[in-house]
Order: sequence, then structure tokens, then C-alpha cells
Amino acid sequence: MTLTLLGGIGLAIIGLGLIGALLPLLPGAPLIWLGALMWAWSDNFVHIGWPTLTVLALLVLASWGFDLLLAPAMSRRAGVSWRAIGGAVVGGLLGGIFLSTVPIVGTLFGALVGAMLGMWFVEYRIRGDERAAFNAVRTYVSGVALSTFLNVLIAIGMIAIFYWQATGG
Repeated sequence: MTLTLLGGIGLAIIGLGLIGALLPLLPGAPLIWLGALMWAWSDNFVHIGWPTLTVLALLVLASWGFDLLLAPAMSRRAGVSWRAIGGAVVGGLLGGIFLSTVPIVGTLFGALVGAMLGMWFVEYRIRGDERAAFNAVRTYVSGVALSTFLNVLIAIGMIAIFYWQATGG
């Protein structure tokens, strides 16, 4: 089989998706799915059809679920308030915006530091206890790390399924 331009772009997008599984700047699993769709389209859906794309889409939904629910769920279970979780979201957005002048690294670093400071500040204001605020941040960061790890596993699984189907087996 000859690689077409659309197929090549699809493979490049899959590569970006793998990077996105590690860096929260890019939506990893959705990019992998989009790349697989483009590659399948370029192949006229001979090797990869809608059943495979549906399985990959379900993995995208699982990835989003981990992103949206895991860190807040772990934080809530550890007793962190919803306001502190909101403080992490607002702090992350502000940190990412304020350090966006430093390409890529500044946005990521700013978002991470901003989220931690936002959560710490709100939790400290609620409880008046530095140790409790630190524990809240530690639990949140652990949830984010676990979510990232699971997203990397999903991305690798998606790419393995793509490769298995694309090569015929």
C-alpha cells in the first residue's frame, strides 16, 4: 500500500496525539482518533473501518473521563472542598495565561503552578491550616499524575490497535 498525503498527515496527527497524552497542552486521545480516521479515509477504510474507529472513540471517552473526573474525585475523597478544586481550575487558567509569553513550557509550567497555588490558597482560606492545604494540593497532583499515566496507557493502546488493524494483523 502506498502512503498518501492524507495518510501521512493522519500518521503525523497520531504522533502529536501521543505527545498530547504526556503534555496537557494537546488533546492526546482525540488527536490519535482523528489521525486514525484520516489514515483510514486515505485507505478507503480497507484496513481500518468504523468498528475499529468506534473502539478508538470509546477509548477517547475513557481518556476524557479520567481527565475530568479522576483528580477531582481523588481530591474530594481526601476531603478537599469543591471551592479549592475550583481554585485549582482558576489558578491553572491564570497561570497558563500569565506565563504564555514563554512558548509551550511557560504555559504548562504556569498552569501547573497556578493550579497548585490556587488550590492551596483556597483550601488555606477555608481551613486556616497550612498542612491541610498542602495535603489537598498533594492529593490533587497525585490525581493529575495518575490521570496522565492512564491517558498515556490509553494512547499507547489506541496506537497499538491502529497499528494492528493497519498492518492487517
